[in-house]
Amino acid sequence: MINFGIKDIVDILIVALLLFYLYRMMKNSGTLSLFYGVLAFIVVWVVAYEIFDMRLTGTIVDKFMSIGLIVLVILFQDQIKRVLIDIGAHGNLKHFLRIFKHSKRNDSNHGEIMSVVYACMSMSKSKTGALIVFQRKVPLAEFEKTGDRIDAAINMRLIENIFFKNSPLHDGAMIIANHRIAAAGCILPVSHDMSIPKNLGLRHRAALGMSQVTDAVCVIVSEETGGISVAQGGKMKLKVSAPDLERILSNALE
Repeated sequence: MINFGIKDIVDILIVALLLFYLYRMMKNSGTLSLFYGVLAFIVVWVVAYEIFDMRLTGTIVDKFMSIGLIVLVILFQDQIKRVLIDIGAHGNLKHFLRIFKHSKRNDSNHGEIMSVVYACMSMSKSKTGALIVFQRKVPLAEFEKTGDRIDAAINMRLIENIFFKNSPLHDGAMIIANHRIAAAGCILPVSHDMSIPKNLGLRHRAALGMSQVTDAVCVIVSEETGGISVAQGGKMKLKVSAPDLERILSNALE
C-alpha cells in the first residue's frame, strides 16, 4: 500500500512551482522549446528510475540531468539573479521604512517622472526615437559602461537633446539611476523572443531584452509611429498614454 501524506503534497507543490518558474523564465527568453526538452528528461527519469526501477537507464538520465542543471545555470544566470533579487526584495526593510519618509522626496520623484513623461510626449509628436531605462533594484553599472557617462539631473530639455536625430547618442539607450541621468548611448541585450511583432524595431527588442535580464523599466518612443511603449518584467505594453506612463513609472519607482 502506498502511503501518501501532507509531506508528499508539499513535495509535489514545490516541484510544480519550480517547473512553473522555469517555464516562465524560458518563455520570456524565447527558449520555450528547451523547457519541453528538460521536462521530457524529467519524465523519462521518473518513469525509468522511480516507477519501473530501470537502474541503468535511470542512472544515465540522472547524469544528464546533473550536467543539464549546470548548463541551465550558466545559460540563465542573469534571469536567475533577477528571480533571487525579486524574492529577497519582499523582505526588504526599505519598503517598510518608506512609509515614514517625508513626502518631499516623493514630490521630487514625481517631478523627475513628469520630466520624462513630458519629454516622451514631445518626442512622440516629432517622432523622435528614444529608449529610456530606469534602474530599480538590480544595478545597471555594466550597461552604463557601454555608453557615455552623463551624471546630470533629470531634465526634459536634456533628454530631448540627447535623443535629437543629429545627436551622436540618440541611437543608444539612456539609463536613469539614483535620480540622475547616469549615461546615454548605452548598448542593451536584445531579446530573441519570437512572439514580438515584426513591425517593432531594435529599440523595442532591446527594451524587452533588458526587462528580461533585469528588473528595470524601459520606456520606448517609436521613430516610425511616435507611439510610446513600456517594457517591464519581460512584457511589452504598447500604445501607452501620458497618464498611463506616469502611473506605471510612479508605481515602479515608488
